[in-house]
Amino acid sequence: MSVIYILLAVSVIVALVFFAAFVFAVRKGQYDDSYTPSVRMLFDDELVKKSPSKSIKSQTKKD
Repeated sequence: MSVIYILLAVSVIVALVFFAAFVFAVRKGQYDDSYTPSVRMLFDDELVKKSPSKSIKSQTKKD
């Protein structure tokens, strides 16, 4: 039973280390994308397909 407590403590410590590494990487700008905005204008824009406008005709009920 004591092995479960040891494994639980070790897994929490490992999780905290990975979380700290992630926060450190985000603060240092590891995930900032500085390349794509500079070359975005070089690529052709994708054609935007317009959905056909459906005109709803109001139907009057005749009694």
